[in-house]
Amino acid sequence: MNKKYVIAFDQGTTSTRTIVFDEKGAIVSISQKELKQYYPQPGWVEHDALEIYNDQLETFNQAVSDSGINPKDIAAIGITNQRETTVVWDRETGKPIHKAIVWLDKRTTDICKNIEDKGLSNYIKKNTGLVIDSYFSGTKLKWILDYVKGAQDKAEAGQLMFGTIDSWLIYKFTNGKKHVTDHTNASRTMIYNIKKLDWDKKLLNELNIPQSLLPKVQTSSSDFGTIDYKGNKIPIYGVAGDQQSALFGQGGFEAGIAKSTFGTGCFILLNTGTKQVKSKKGLLTTLTCSLDSEPINYALEGSVFAGGASIQWLRDRMKIIENVSDTEAICNSIPPLKNVYVVPAFAGLGAPHWDGKAKGSIYGMTLDTGREELIKATVEALAYQTKDVIGAMEKDSNKKMVTLKVDGGASTNNYLMQFQSDLLNVEVDRPKMIEVTAFGAALLAGIKAGIWTKKDIAQIREIDTVFTPKMDKKTRKNKYKGWKKAIKRTKRK
Repeated sequence: MNKKYVIAFDQGTTSTRTIVFDEKGAIVSISQKELKQYYPQPGWVEHDALEIYNDQLETFNQAVSDSGINPKDIAAIGITNQRETTVVWDRETGKPIHKAIVWLDKRTTDICKNIEDKGLSNYIKKNTGLVIDSYFSGTKLKWILDYVKGAQDKAEAGQLMFGTIDSWLIYKFTNGKKHVTDHTNASRTMIYNIKKLDWDKKLLNELNIPQSLLPKVQTSSSDFGTIDYKGNKIPIYGVAGDQQSALFGQGGFEAGIAKSTFGTGCFILLNTGTKQVKSKKGLLTTLTCSLDSEPINYALEGSVFAGGASIQWLRDRMKIIENVSDTEAICNSIPPLKNVYVVPAFAGLGAPHWDGKAKGSIYGMTLDTGREELIKATVEALAYQTKDVIGAMEKDSNKKMVTLKVDGGASTNNYLMQFQSDLLNVEVDRPKMIEVTAFGAALLAGIKAGIWTKKDIAQIREIDTVFTPKMDKKTRKNKYKGWKKAIKRTKRK
């Protein structure tokens, strides 16, 4: 085969990137552009969908140019995206009718309350694997239909289209020819039945969402259409939500493998195999990346809303660090903290607590507490929140975790990874290439294109560092006990 390269579009919450991979899975070039956030009201978070498309196109052009490759040698493109973020656009003009509502956005809290009051909690948990929360796409879509003038009437007339970011990018890059999504993104909408693998008609009726709005759902490694790039026809062969893509990139396509992505949020997934495990501990059930020839697997997932976002808060809002990378040295420069905890519930508390009304809090401050202590407590909060989720996973699955595979920007922080290992009392395995989210999308596309097989993933994935526990049992127990007290005080429910 002459085709030697696979490209990944990695459209995240804070940045848009394009990464070129060669046939050995090595990175040839990366182009990245920071994504502007819009905050029209407290608790509201928006993106401009057209900016997202233009940024993706710009980074695509730049990455190909920087790599020096011939576009004729590109075998396929994979897309991985921030999940749940919602776009609605006009079928005729192709223009969004409102800014994209980001997964972090809390404006649909009242809609969620109304759904709860209708007694739909158990039905939603059983059939979508999710809990009722403003996090998911379904209520964001309903909000747009309710509050954008004329939107409901247009939707009922078949004049509007809905999609998560993957669907939007596919639509734009295929010049409006494809309105599709994959199983992983569909499973995050709260209107997709993960048992029947179809849009849930009961929930569509309850939310007054016409089915004509919705994209076709297909396997994650399949034909999503073709991009005409400078006269070259390049197929989009892989699509997955960012967290499932990272699990796939870590080789987590078999039951029992878990990973944590330390990104804007922290997302922990455990592949549970072909059987849907119903969580009793506040976790979500979701679909893993799917291949045409294989049965679909389920995963337990716990979402920490404010992971790396809380470190960005230190930089952008508190202005007590200049660079996120400074935090590692600062954490190592001071002694262990004594009962100082930051609970970064800036968008409420995610799994396993699910308290949308909780607010960010700081506990245990004294006159000795300074800038460094606040920074260290914020970094450590990522590890504490991850432990909350993994503890719930172990109880739901009746299995003890031996190793946690990690990726994402914050996983480069050695202090954080060591503290995570200490707190969990397990090994933390960090690969040399932490771009596993983008790599997962590239793998899905490359497998469909015949570049790789699933067996190749273990050979391509090289370990950088394995962090082993060093903290004594008593210290571990006391630190986590203090964290649980801080969480209890933070909850509003």
